Formats: sequence, structure tokens, C-alpha cells
Amino acid sequence: MAVLAGLGLAVLVLPLVALVVRAPWGELGDLLTRRSVHEALVLSLGTAIVATGACLVLGVPLAALLARAAEWPTPARRLLRAAVTVPLVLPPVVGGIALLLLLGRRGLLGGLLEDLFGVTVPFTTGAVVIAQVFVALPFLVFAVEGALRSTDRRTELAAATLGASRWQVFRHVTLPLVAPGVAAGAVLCFTRALGEFGATITFAGSLPGVTRTLPIASYLAMQTDPDEAIALALLLLAVSVGVLMLLRDRWLPGVRG
Repeated sequence: MAVLAGLGLAVLVLPLVALVVRAPWGELGDLLTRRSVHEALVLSLGTAIVATGACLVLGVPLAALLARAAEWPTPARRLLRAAVTVPLVLPPVVGGIALLLLLGRRGLLGGLLEDLFGVTVPFTTGAVVIAQVFVALPFLVFAVEGALRSTDRRTELAAATLGASRWQVFRHVTLPLVAPGVAAGAVLCFTRALGEFGATITFAGSLPGVTRTLPIASYLAMQTDPDEAIALALLLLAVSVGVLMLLRDRWLPGVRG
């Protein structure tokens, strides 16, 4: 078991060690101060923050619904969970194609948006945010759902018997109880949005300063300037590890380090 566990850890760690060892440390300062890197970094951080905010607004109620779905009929409960889980197992490129078919100029909703409001979604910064929300939302939902399932519902019932409405119970009792789970889910959501590549490049493209995020910039640089690609990858690794360290021992609901 120890040998197999060591091999599994090596599969996860050794590629990252190779990235750190082979990084052009002497030129790192010059590489990371390039305008293209700055634009990609600002765009990635900005869109990931907006996407995380959108996931909080949409994901917390969805997590509450999922946590309370235990009393639903089995088919409905399974369909709901499958709908939330699909973005986790779906190849990101497929997610980008699906978003394009929904919100593209000839998409199910995209055509209406353009005809009625003159709004074109694909290949814009908004498309980057939408792609990030699509792939990151399940991380927040499952983190908050786990926190909701582990809370003592007697406090909520006591508040309800004292005359509090459902919204008051949710806002004043439930949310404070699950706040650590919400925070952990938000951090995981932000990290996943920051690293999103497949759905973004398919749905939003790679326009410098508009849709070219750090993962896309790193991928493109690998074809022309490997040192810049390694520097960008190292920057993404540093940001991701730094953000995850903010979780301290709250990696996932029920999992403590």
C-alpha cells in the first residue's frame, strides 16, 4: 500500500517539480513583466473574481435545494444531481461547444439576444466569465451542500417555531452555520475558474486583452516562446497554491488536513 501510495503521489507531484526545476529563474522577472503577461493576468484574475461572485449568487441556493432534495422522488433527485455533476465530468471543450450552441449567433438563445437587444456573447470578456461559471459552479455547490448536510437542523427548526420565515431562517441561521463551507467552496471555485482553458478558448476565443486568459496565453506561448509558457505556468501554479493555502485545513467538507 505504501509503495502504491508513493507512486500515486509521484504522479501528482513530479510534473510540478519538473516545472519548478526547469523554470527560467534568471529571466523570470523579464518574462513576467511583459505587457502580454500583465494583460492575461489582469484578465484572468478579474474574470475569475466575477465568476466566483456569480457562482456564490447562483450556487448557494442550488446547494440548498440539492441538500433538501432527499425527500424528492428518486428520479427527480438523481436528475438534479446529474445536472449539477455533468460539468465536472464533461470535457471542457464539449462545454464550450454547448455554450456556443446556446449563446452563439445561431444558438438557441444567442439569436434572440442579438435580434432583440443587439447583444453578442461569444468572443467577449463576458463569454470568458460564463465559461468559468459553467465549469466552476459545481465545486461551490458540492462544498456548500456538504456543509448544509453536516449542520444540525434543530437550530433551523427552533427559529421556525419562533415565527421566522424561511428566508429569515436561511439568512440568519443557515448561512452563518455554513459560512466556512461557503468560503471553502468560493476558494475552490475561484481556483477552478482561474485555470479554465477548454471551454474558454472554444466559446470565447483568444483575443489579447479581451479573452486571452493565463492558461490560453501559456498554451499559445508554448508554440513560440517556451520560456514564457513555463513562466506563465509557474505563475498559475503559484497563484493556485497560494489560494488553496488560504483554505488551511478546510479542503473539502468532511476532509481536514
